This record gives sequence, C-alpha cells and structure tokens, in this order.
Amino acid sequence: MVIAAILAGCGNTGDSAGGVAGPIGVDGSSTVFPITEAVAEEFIAETRGEVRVTVALSGTGGGFRRFCGGETDISNASRPISQTEIDACASAGIGYVELPVAYDGLAVLANLGNDFVECLTVDELRQIWAPGSTVQSWSQVRPEWPDQPLRLYGPGTNSGTFDYFTEEITGEAGASRSDYTASEDDNVLVQGVSGDGNALGYFGFAYYAENRDRLKLVAVDSGSGCVEPTPETIESGQYAPLSRPLMIYVKESALESPAVQSFVQFYLDVAPQLVAEVGYVPLEANGYDEARARLAQALDG
Repeated sequence: MVIAAILAGCGNTGDSAGGVAGPIGVDGSSTVFPITEAVAEEFIAETRGEVRVTVALSGTGGGFRRFCGGETDISNASRPISQTEIDACASAGIGYVELPVAYDGLAVLANLGNDFVECLTVDELRQIWAPGSTVQSWSQVRPEWPDQPLRLYGPGTNSGTFDYFTEEITGEAGASRSDYTASEDDNVLVQGVSGDGNALGYFGFAYYAENRDRLKLVAVDSGSGCVEPTPETIESGQYAPLSRPLMIYVKESALESPAVQSFVQFYLDVAPQLVAEVGYVPLEANGYDEARARLAQALDG
C-alpha cells in the first residue's frame, strides 16, 4: 500500500463543512483516488475546524481488506463489493453504505508511435488477454500487422479495474494471462505504455485524458462498430462493454463522526463539478439525489 496523500489544514470559509474536526481515513481504488483527493482538498479549504484526511490507493481489493478490517472510514471502489468482502465485513460487524459518485470508461492504449492499431474487437482483446493466451506478437492478432513483440501493461489483481476488465472481456472476473507488466498505480502504467513502442495496455479513461499527448487511444468494437471512450459515449453506454460506475463505501459507524458525516455530504455536493474537472463523467442529477437519500437513510438508521 502506498499512502498517496496526507492532507491537513483549516480554513475560514464555507458553512456546510464548518465546525468539524478529526481524522478521516480513505483507501482503495486508484481510479477513484483523483476524485476523492480533489474532494478532500476542497473540504479542507471549506472546513473551519482542523481536519486530517488521509487518502491511499492500494487498489479496490486492498482497500476493502483494510475497510473490512476496521482500518479505514471510507473505501474507494471501481467495482461493487464482492461476496467474499461482504462476508468479511459482516464477520467484523462492519456495516456500510454504497454511494455511486461517477462514471468511468476503461481505455485501451497503445504507444503514441504505433501507426497501425486503431481499433480492437472484443474478441481480439479476449484472444490477447485470456488465461493461457499464446499471443506474443502483433501479427498474431491480425496477419497484416507487424511481426513485432506485443508487450502488455495492466492493473494488478487487487485492482477493481482488473476485475471489471476481465469480467467483461474474458468472461470471468480475475481470469487473465499473468505474463504482463502489472501495477495498481495507473501512473506507472502510463509511463510503461508511453515508453514502450510495442505496448498495449488498459486503465481508467481519466488517466488517458491527463496524458493524451503521450498515449494513443484504441477504439473498441463490441459488435456495432469502433467506438472511442469519451464523456458522452461513457455516460450513454455506447462505449461498451467498458463503461462502469465508480463508488465510495462509507462505514456506518464512522458516520457517527461529524467530520466523516460532513465530508461525505460535501463529497456528494461537489462531485458533479470535481468529477468532470479530474476527467471523469458525473452521474445524472438524480443519481446524486439517490446517493443523498441512501446516506440520509443510513444516518437515520
């Protein structure tokens, strides 16, 4: 686990977050991390009391292990909580509320110098990434492509992005070839793909959006033609099957803390603006209304 941001401070502006104090611990998805980090920075600026927000990015799976172990207040997630994780939280007596905060697309990327790959079908992605795949060169994907090594980059097994991609592409969450360069940190994957002329990788669309001058976006054809991820195609679901919701999970007992309660309410209030600013796709307005209703129910319970 890498502690990616420790944010502390106090301010004199804003009323909704004023008068609260105390630590807030967050861990989980590297995909959701930029959103939560941005919210935390704004929350600190709006908080009159002294607040410390610690945001880490050990991957969705790693975050849930800490969350269900009672170590954190909030878990960032790029996939729904699994049954194993539900059972772990239940065994530890940890209740939680799931709050959707944004949409994201999984981008397929090649090196910027690649001059032949423009689009890959879902079947071709499955051929490349399936367990036991023997694809080692670009020409094995399409004969007209160069007989050059195909070097793969993708999230590690603790990543919700890994779980989602494998479920949608290979047909089973966690089912993937293992001979690829893996990291739970999407910035490491950006560096890998941008520095390797024979690279092919996948990670969250927001990391491509931040590095579009260093990476080549590859469209995906799920049977209705080649579609690139954009805010519009992600929100509409046209970019299939690699569009998904992003969530935070909040521990019910942590909501007894005024600081945590205020932070989560603030999160839902500022998410529409900050989600777009950091490169993701906001929910529809009623999506945030539904999240507020879930939070209110948890607070009343």
